[in-house]
Amino acid sequence: MFIQTLPLDDDNRMQFLPGRQVLVSGSVRFNDPQQGRERSPLAARLFDIPGVKEVELGEDHVTITKTDDETHKALWIQLKPMVLAAVMDHYMSGLPVLLGGDAEATTSYSEDDQKIVDVIVELVDDRVRPQLQDDGGEVLFKSFDPTNGTVVLEMDSSGLSTPAFGTQIKIENTLKHFVPEISRVKFERMVDITETVDEGRPGLQTEEANQIRVLLETRINPAIAAHGGYISLIDIQDQTAFVEMAGGCQGCGMADATLKQGVEVEIKSAVPTIERVLDVTDHAGGSNPYYAGY
Repeated sequence: MFIQTLPLDDDNRMQFLPGRQVLVSGSVRFNDPQQGRERSPLAARLFDIPGVKEVELGEDHVTITKTDDETHKALWIQLKPMVLAAVMDHYMSGLPVLLGGDAEATTSYSEDDQKIVDVIVELVDDRVRPQLQDDGGEVLFKSFDPTNGTVVLEMDSSGLSTPAFGTQIKIENTLKHFVPEISRVKFERMVDITETVDEGRPGLQTEEANQIRVLLETRINPAIAAHGGYISLIDIQDQTAFVEMAGGCQGCGMADATLKQGVEVEIKSAVPTIERVLDVTDHAGGSNPYYAGY
């Protein structure tokens, strides 16, 4: 198993994502160890760890709250490996997450599907997540639907220095490249999908810029995503919108036609004050370079 960990705003709480379904829906919180032991074999193992104060079970995660009082101040450096071991031991045991009437809500992946999930989680943890964190973002595996090949990732793009849409395309193509069973990657918990406004480019702070960003993210970029491309707004000056074409559009021989016959027409139609759309892409950077980052 490849269990991901996610520190939370409260230093006394940490989320553990086992890469397997915990509950089908909803969540259950145990702040009474005795109640937890009676209702959940998984919670029972976790409450056996000294320093565990509260256990919350969600659809794809287990959240632990540790003690932080004067008599017993637990440290994550000590708790974390014990929690990881307890979660792994539970899934190896074959026991349900919940007992009684809720036991049906603990079904997990089949053996073959779990092998696919393990590969996806390893890719996200070892290849995608570290580079996204270096760029100011965060991504975690949430679920995989083997019936249609859809992977759901939770992504925080609020601190990214690059457009979130382009980063998503890189991640999706990376996962599809290594796991052919994946047909689609969905992203949830998006915090911010717009570019950071550069104070040195006042054109990006205008209403026209906002309208173009919305157009790019809702109409243009989804249309060219199938070809691995995306377009971002760089600046607006003198009724001219400057854009950058990246992903599969960078170095593509059809980039100019895409811009003139599609993108420019769409932008000028939606934002009548824009008279020209110019491409500032370095197309000499090569074609389809989006694997390079991951």
